[in-house]
Amino acid sequence: MSTITTKDGTTIFYKDWGSKDAQPIMFHHGWPLSADDWDSQMLFFLHEGYRVIAHDRRGHGRSSQTDTGNEMDTYAADVAELVATLDLRNAVHVGHSTGGGEVAHYVARAEPGRVAKAVLIGAVPPVMVKSEKNPGGLPIEVFDGFRAALAANRAQFYVDIPAGPFYGFNREGAKVSQGVIDNWWRQGMMGGAKAHYDCIKAFSETDFTEDLRKIEVPVLVMHGTDDQIVPYADSAPLSVKLLKNGTLKSYDGFPHGMCTTHPDVINQDLLAFIRG
Repeated sequence: MSTITTKDGTTIFYKDWGSKDAQPIMFHHGWPLSADDWDSQMLFFLHEGYRVIAHDRRGHGRSSQTDTGNEMDTYAADVAELVATLDLRNAVHVGHSTGGGEVAHYVARAEPGRVAKAVLIGAVPPVMVKSEKNPGGLPIEVFDGFRAALAANRAQFYVDIPAGPFYGFNREGAKVSQGVIDNWWRQGMMGGAKAHYDCIKAFSETDFTEDLRKIEVPVLVMHGTDDQIVPYADSAPLSVKLLKNGTLKSYDGFPHGMCTTHPDVINQDLLAFIRG
């Protein structure tokens, strides 16, 4: 297994496929998953001649089950350490959901020359939780419910999410894949309960407004209009307004997990943006 050890002693697992001379694309997964959630994208872009990298966020997948550092500052610092170790330059950073927040937080702080472009897919920025500044957000009680369900029966909670809202499998006429549900559960249960519990606060309460304002590189914001996890209206359109060089691409009726349910569409649009 390929790993690095961060400054605080955390082991971060990563995959690094393809020619080291090719342009790198680094993928950042959502909560509570792992680098495996990007299988469709990594195989596609590897075949297109790119170098593809994905890591398991601390506390997730095959990385250390940390009880500390489960917040955006440390997540972004871990990415910076991995990027420096692999010496990634002119990279495209693609983040889904929580990973989109991680991308925004990292790219806003990245060393010059490290990042060429970024992509936010069904991503949590600018901020998810409802407040006076964000009246369209989700009430804190929603995230308290996540924490309570995780603490009470994480194994069942990690069946209910993919079987229902994550992939839109709760919608009438949806083509349900038991394999996709099982794979979500598998990835989730590989990680640490404490890290996943803490990460709910990280993805729901972190305000990425200033990160988005700082980013200079082109950013593609992709979001499904039927996203039941990160509601469309309070995320993608608001993020694009804050970005200096942002482009919004909306997908009518697509769910939160659209990279898995519609990889043929998403991969081609990613490729067009990266090559453009």
